Amino acid sequence: MATERYNPRDAEPRWQQEWDQKNVFTTDNDDPREKYYVLEMFPYPSGRIHMGHVRNYAMGDVVARYKRARGYNVLHPMGWDAFGMPAENAAMERGVHPASWTYQNIASMKAQLKVMGLSLDWSREFATCDVEYYQHQQHLFLDFLEKGLVYRKQSKVNWDPVDNTVLANEQVIDGRGWRSGALVEQRELTQWFFRITDFNQDLLDSLDTLDQWPEKVRLMQKNWIGRSEGLTIRWEIVPNDKAGEATEVAVYTTRPDTLFGASFLAIAADHPLAREASRHSNEIADFCEETRRAGTSLAALETAEKKGIDTGIRVRHPLDPSWELPVYVANFVLMDYGTGAIFGCPSGDQRDLDFARKYDLPVIAVVMPKDGDAASFAIGDEAYGGDGVMINSRFLDGLTIEEAFAKVASTLEQTSLGDAPQAERKVNFRLRDWGISRQRYWGCPIPVIHCDDCGVVAVPKADLPVKLPDDVTFDKPGNPLDRHPTWRHVACPQCGKDARRETDTMDTFVDSSWYFARFTAPWEKTPTNPAAVDHWLPVDQYIGGIEHAILHLLYSRFFTRAMKATGHAGLDEPFKGLFTQGMVVHETYSRGEGAQREWVTPAEIVIVETDGKRQASLIETGEPVAIGSIEKMSKSKKNVVDPDDIIASYGADTARFFVLSDSPPDRDVIWSEAGVEGAHRFVQRLWRLISEASDALKATAAQPATGGPALAISQLAHKTLKAVQADYDKLAFNKAVARLYELVNALSSPLTQVAAGTADQATTAAVKDAVSILITLVAPMMPHLAEQCWQEIGGTGLVAQTAWPVYSEALVAENEVTMPVQINGKKRADLTIARDADQTAIESAVLALEPVKTALNGQSPKKIIVVPQRIVNVVV
Repeated sequence: MATERYNPRDAEPRWQQEWDQKNVFTTDNDDPREKYYVLEMFPYPSGRIHMGHVRNYAMGDVVARYKRARGYNVLHPMGWDAFGMPAENAAMERGVHPASWTYQNIASMKAQLKVMGLSLDWSREFATCDVEYYQHQQHLFLDFLEKGLVYRKQSKVNWDPVDNTVLANEQVIDGRGWRSGALVEQRELTQWFFRITDFNQDLLDSLDTLDQWPEKVRLMQKNWIGRSEGLTIRWEIVPNDKAGEATEVAVYTTRPDTLFGASFLAIAADHPLAREASRHSNEIADFCEETRRAGTSLAALETAEKKGIDTGIRVRHPLDPSWELPVYVANFVLMDYGTGAIFGCPSGDQRDLDFARKYDLPVIAVVMPKDGDAASFAIGDEAYGGDGVMINSRFLDGLTIEEAFAKVASTLEQTSLGDAPQAERKVNFRLRDWGISRQRYWGCPIPVIHCDDCGVVAVPKADLPVKLPDDVTFDKPGNPLDRHPTWRHVACPQCGKDARRETDTMDTFVDSSWYFARFTAPWEKTPTNPAAVDHWLPVDQYIGGIEHAILHLLYSRFFTRAMKATGHAGLDEPFKGLFTQGMVVHETYSRGEGAQREWVTPAEIVIVETDGKRQASLIETGEPVAIGSIEKMSKSKKNVVDPDDIIASYGADTARFFVLSDSPPDRDVIWSEAGVEGAHRFVQRLWRLISEASDALKATAAQPATGGPALAISQLAHKTLKAVQADYDKLAFNKAVARLYELVNALSSPLTQVAAGTADQATTAAVKDAVSILITLVAPMMPHLAEQCWQEIGGTGLVAQTAWPVYSEALVAENEVTMPVQINGKKRADLTIARDADQTAIESAVLALEPVKTALNGQSPKKIIVVPQRIVNVVV
């Protein structure tokens, strides 16, 4: 019979309403079934979702729906990472309050996400800017403070003198504030810190237990924590007025074996020796000031030109007091790492080599490959950082790196400088404590009070929350809390005298470091319900971008440990399984060149392909447009596709299906109109095939075939079920999609016969069983279409509440076996044959193989030896 096209604009809102009315996705903590917690990294409410959101949340939704069908009690919540500078910038630029801007954006994005048909438990929704949320964060802060996991100290910060705020290293570009363009100053401010370094070794060791995390993420965290074993070596300073009263400088190194290759010491601009040298030289002082202004992020240090200045200070080599080395201030040494001083071995480190060549310092090769020639081995433009043996190193020559390390360590440990050994073994970590103070309004207030008599006083928990005042202005740069007429003035909780609130707010990374725990019981009057946390955590499947591989995940791991130490949780690791999805990318389009180049959106162009060549032009004027590279969707390049436009044109299921089908989920997906149209054609084809046969299917009970012509249908359906089940378990969505295409292709002819009434009862029953399986397999990806098809074939209840089908072992069993065929003991071919084939059938099949016929050359074999289901050997 003829059927209408599938209309997602009608079907999708209807099924979403049905799910909502029946609270299908609301999770009960008391449900006795095995739990499964799936969570996507929650979004910042910027105002619009993008295709990256569609892909991220579609992946999580497939997992949630699949696990729900498999019988788990699934927790799949949603919230908003809602504090941060963009809201304050909006307040300054648009004259709106950060709260109104944020909540308006949340409403818009929530409506967009609902249109996607995500199986979310919206009853647990919160935003981190909700007072009800951040008051519990303040409670956690106070508990951490009591436990000694929070402290306050002076710290060097990047200060923007125009915006009057602290900038992260990454916000300093060429020495200027990213927003104001002002030259950044280095200031000493008193800041609040979390003692993440208390957990250095544990955070490192526990990475080995996270076997469901990508190896690249674990390696990134391992490198960020940066455990190293080395020596702290004390270098004697040659008496010099420029060094002041200092007599030695300490250097931490992991490569003491290369000491005989040292040609200089380099110190940070803030090192005490640098400050002393600056007193004697304006040139050194100016260089140090310039270095302080530059960005100090690792990325900035890696790419910046390596520069230094000779302080005039000299040090004596720890293994040869007659050997003096110069001390430079260098822009690639940070006071926060190690001791703020390094020794440079140019032959073994490219950075040191570049520096030595620039300032004409000696380059002594001290390590060569094991098969190298010490007489001819030399360093050119590239340092040698590989393994090998020691050369040009006196008593170390011929030793391995490990042997030389041990030899130098024992030598210097037994050598004195003053009253102490010249060196001591030390384990060092690159990770530093987490500075959480931010000089801004739109963040969680730090719940402490400053009293002239009592010092720093914690806000009593009974007085929480410390709420942000609503009546603030953004007409001046800086933190509005500092200039609020009343908010910061408060009585001291201890002595009752006039005191001041802390006006710094918390880093927004704090907000996202425990939200996953709050989701387990967001109605509690305490930060967590420990029993609920311990029941639901760790998150079974966490999904998000690789850009959060280090800080967010590391801070969350610290926070869980800190909550355990303060009784809010009973476990250490927050995330059991981690998946980092690829980005959604798109071609770029532009007109003009150089400074005149203007980017064009995909919606403004039409592409015509002629003789395999694609040409783009503006729809409005026909003007040619250049097709550029494929890049991450971004507003700056205008290569953005609006999810609302796609959903309005094709429906949410098509958008979901495309982002899941086009490439492995951990790789980038290239958005193309042709790909989306292909996904939409599949939607329409599936609907047409099922709806046209719906009357017959509705009247027939599903029954897999056990024999006859319909057996192949049932075998493929159940094999597909088994395979897609495994794909979903591994998040291999694109593989599952390929199998679904294959199954639909195979069912096309039988469904047409069923619709025409020409199929027998056994075939119709087998097709009904296969279609039921197909709908269940499709449902996690395209839930609205699945519900519509389920209803069409007379399925009971909702697919969203239907149990996952069980495949028949008999139907998935392989009926063929492949055996190697040997000729005189050497493999020459493979034979695929029915598993239960007898000796005669196997021999006949083997003799028909071309390699066997060639070897026999018309003769009969002397013998054919068959090991059933294992191997065949032909003796010629």
